[in-house]
Amino acid sequence: MVSNMVHIVPEIIKESVTNLVKNGERTDGRAFDEYREISLETGVIEKAEGSARVKIGKTQIVIGTKPQIGTPFADTPNVGVLMTNTELLPMAAPNFESGPPDENSVELSRVTDRCIREGKVVDLEKLCIVEGEKVWMVFLDLHVIDYDGNLMDAAVLGSVAALINTKIPTTKIENDEIVLDYENMIPLPINEKALMCTFAKIDGELIIDPSLEEEEIMGARLSIGVTENDNICAMQKGGAQPLDREEILKVVSIAKMKTAELRTHLP
Repeated sequence: MVSNMVHIVPEIIKESVTNLVKNGERTDGRAFDEYREISLETGVIEKAEGSARVKIGKTQIVIGTKPQIGTPFADTPNVGVLMTNTELLPMAAPNFESGPPDENSVELSRVTDRCIREGKVVDLEKLCIVEGEKVWMVFLDLHVIDYDGNLMDAAVLGSVAALINTKIPTTKIENDEIVLDYENMIPLPINEKALMCTFAKIDGELIIDPSLEEEEIMGARLSIGVTENDNICAMQKGGAQPLDREEILKVVSIAKMKTAELRTHLP
């Protein structure tokens, strides 16, 4: 994530990780374009309308959804609403603190929201009940349980899984009142399965799915959101070092292949 999540890394560790990368290796033995082990399960929160738990290596996030009826935004009167919130639980990492959202949780929420929204994962127009008056609002709550690097890919993967898992009651209008039929639940209208792929730049090399150890010494980070049709729907750059045109084109090409692989984990 961003800089204030990173603590000072002992020079011996920095040199060790960097030297491995120079030699085409990583501390956990992975190839530069290889993800850690991924596990994904849905329906993990009994009281949520949709939920998922995702693990990438030791990084773990639990996501819950809460649909409710609300008022649409004035400039999009016929479009449902998606709201994303992230909680970095203090038990997940020593430098996570309880309290109001900090810039790290805000960044994770915004990037996840942008990838899902711009990737048109949910058909928000189908969540309109009465144009200009009532729409479904879907609240997406992310709880980071364990942090060992690469929160963004995990957050988007888990969020898309939770949205696929979400059901809402059918609605009808009777005497100008909205009637909810909980006996006939329907899934959210899912259009796309846009996912995100993150790279770290270390000593001029680009590696996929950085661990926490790698994140702490990286010079730059680039996260790329890709739709099923290989369209880029989101990008987020982090770190002080620049990325040149060739590097960006390279990671975009790899991201298209890797998000296709990640998609096989979805329900």
